[in-house]
Amino acid sequence: MHKRTILVVDDTADNLSLLAGLLKDFYRVRLANSGEKALAALASGDELPDLILLDVVMPGLSGYEVCERLKANERTQAIPVIFLTGMSSEDDESKGLALGAADYIAKPVSPPILLARVQTQLLVRDALGLLEAQNIQLGDQVRRTGLALGEARAKLAKLVEIGIALGRDTDRQALMKRALLGARDIANCEAVALFTRTPENTLRMAYSTHEHMAAGSKELPMEMPRAGEGADARDRVAQRVARTGATVVINDARVASANGLDLDPLRRLAEAAGISPLSVLGVPLKPRDGKVIGVVLMINAQDSRTGAICPFDPEIIGFTEALAAETAMALENHELLDAQRNLTDSMIRMLAGAIDTKSPYTGGHCARVPELAFMLAEEAERVREGPLADFAFKTEQEWREFRIGAWLHDCGKVTTPEYVVDKATKLETIVNRIHEIRTRFEVLLRDAKVRELEAVLAGGSAAQARAEFERRETQLHEDFAFVAECNLGGESMDEAHVTRLRAIAQETWLRHFDDRLGLSHEELRLHEKTPRAGLPARENLLADQPYHLIERHKSDDGGDFKLKPPRYLYNRGELYNLCIQRGTLNAEERFKINEHIIQTIRMLESMPLPDDLKRVPEYAGTHHETLTGSGYPRGLTGAQLSIPARIMAIADIFEALTARDRPYQKAKSLSTAVEILHQFKTKGHIDPVLFDLFLSSGVYLAYARRYMDPAQIDTVEISKYLG
Repeated sequence: MHKRTILVVDDTADNLSLLAGLLKDFYRVRLANSGEKALAALASGDELPDLILLDVVMPGLSGYEVCERLKANERTQAIPVIFLTGMSSEDDESKGLALGAADYIAKPVSPPILLARVQTQLLVRDALGLLEAQNIQLGDQVRRTGLALGEARAKLAKLVEIGIALGRDTDRQALMKRALLGARDIANCEAVALFTRTPENTLRMAYSTHEHMAAGSKELPMEMPRAGEGADARDRVAQRVARTGATVVINDARVASANGLDLDPLRRLAEAAGISPLSVLGVPLKPRDGKVIGVVLMINAQDSRTGAICPFDPEIIGFTEALAAETAMALENHELLDAQRNLTDSMIRMLAGAIDTKSPYTGGHCARVPELAFMLAEEAERVREGPLADFAFKTEQEWREFRIGAWLHDCGKVTTPEYVVDKATKLETIVNRIHEIRTRFEVLLRDAKVRELEAVLAGGSAAQARAEFERRETQLHEDFAFVAECNLGGESMDEAHVTRLRAIAQETWLRHFDDRLGLSHEELRLHEKTPRAGLPARENLLADQPYHLIERHKSDDGGDFKLKPPRYLYNRGELYNLCIQRGTLNAEERFKINEHIIQTIRMLESMPLPDDLKRVPEYAGTHHETLTGSGYPRGLTGAQLSIPARIMAIADIFEALTARDRPYQKAKSLSTAVEILHQFKTKGHIDPVLFDLFLSSGVYLAYARRYMDPAQIDTVEISKYLG
């Protein structure tokens, strides 16, 4: 066994020899005959002694001074010192112990006592050394535990922070970027890639912290490779994670190969981005239902102190799985919201398309008006001065709100009967009733022919009878032609036209058949307003009958809208309709047409729209309002109309003027439509700033080239309309 070393310091040779003799059998003894030599030896770098026997009284440096210097030196302060003195004094002993001496022995020295005291101090030193080592070890362990707890606390805080942020992200790309950067921080790794599952059941790299990795990636099939197909029959890491739904940790490529994993594709992909993958951690993205919707791959764990590549710490796997779960739920929420938006948008487009499809004459209106509105809104956003300087849809959601309002601007037309929307002639309902009136003229003509024949048979002049028939025939043809022309509604009806119609209406014809046979229950109810006439019954050629009046429901009073309904829901009186002053619609039908905007507002306001779609009823329901308050249905003024609402008004008017599919009007040329729109501006019906922008930005021409017949597009001198 290695002997312990004792340094004996005394200026007396006899004492040195005596002490050396007592100790040499048990210890290795070194001698110094002065305090100076002892300190020099200790400072020389030689091996330090395990204990020092130090005489108190020496020439030069006293033992007290030597002890004081030893205890002040960090290198020697732990060496136990036993003072040797020639007398026993409590004061000296206290002084020595106060200086740091371990013991105090009086001369003459008794060998057993010396050996016992030396052995005791060495044991004490060993015990203190062991205790100190244990304290150091415990301190290191506490520090390591503290560091681990600190790192875990930091990772947990980071995880919570990322989770909160993921819940707030509205952009899918921003969400994936945040998740990947968070995974890189938590796992302390070199690179991270995120794969998402496609509808075709493949994995596609959707995002990577290294662009070159994403650029060089290919879609991975999800199916299990078939046996015997070489390297291609082995799993890629992302495939294994996606198919099994379990985390995969690879810290040894040989182990990965033995487990049927092929790292070569990942290695080639990573090396293209300047990374050499040595360790890989794959974590599945599994939302509520447990179906894997993606995979997060973390490449090359790094030592937090040195930055060297190292295996992934098992302690961080739970954190990465928690982050993956948060990411999966956030992505699923995005997908659910996207699906909800797509469903909503599809239903809206379907409704708009159904409205247009319902009427072959207005097909495309609900599609063209939004397109024109979007074009003008985009130009308005580019304006940096004037009343439009502050206008902008700040988010994509605000744009979507406007788009939906534009798509649904005529959704109330589902309540408008098709024959009213498409009414091309004054007598048209479900059929054009001019045919019924023509039949009456046919009856009158037959009656005239019968009278001619009866006059001849009665012995009268055939020539006179023939002349009378021809006069009557000419009159009936002229009268019917006039009635038929009035039915078209092409020109305004003046008083002379109305007077002639009323005169023609006084003609009578004889009905021999019961007009209540074959009628529906509702038609019979309307005919009950008048008593049944005996047959044959004489009736006017044109008539306004009580059964032509369709009552309105009493509860349908128009509500709080300025646009109030007429007394009757419909008035199908023949003379009443033929005397319409302009166009083909009577007052009841015109209200029914205009009422679509009321129905639009009611339909949309009855829907539980989310906060980000609250303005849809406004955007959809104000395109017939004017800046002067003369519009409908609420009579709003310019101060109450937003810029998007004003844009919708211009889009709706211009589309209606230029549409080629209206039965009641001929499509206007581009210059004529601009001129009419300018008149609306002059009267204060539309926004003058937006009208000028409509022309100066070229929106009018861009729309014309996309949707108008080339024959309609003529030259427009926009300079005379601006300002």
